[in-house]
Amino acid sequence: MLVYNVTLKVNWPIHEAWVKWMKEKHIPDVLNTKCFTGNRFMRLLETDEEEGPTYVMQYFAESRGQYDQYIELHAPAMRKDLTDNWGDNFIAFRSLMELVN
Repeated sequence: MLVYNVTLKVNWPIHEAWVKWMKEKHIPDVLNTKCFTGNRFMRLLETDEEEGPTYVMQYFAESRGQYDQYIELHAPAMRKDLTDNWGDNFIAFRSLMELVN
């Protein structure tokens, strides 16, 4: 299983509205692509929150093909939607991981 990990540091002024938007719009939109079988939405603790909190979204893909399909067909629009709604009020870092049992 692959885990597409997106870490975002969000500025305090947009924090509450952004969390609501993520839960009600963005995460459902990502899952509706059918490229991922599930997700986790978490807040990172024990970090510097002077400028804002940090969140982690993890999306689970059964295969590299599903992940590649998301990146090629859906990611550009999802990233644009994030920027269109929140401008430069966040910093994002993305990584791909493989689950090791």
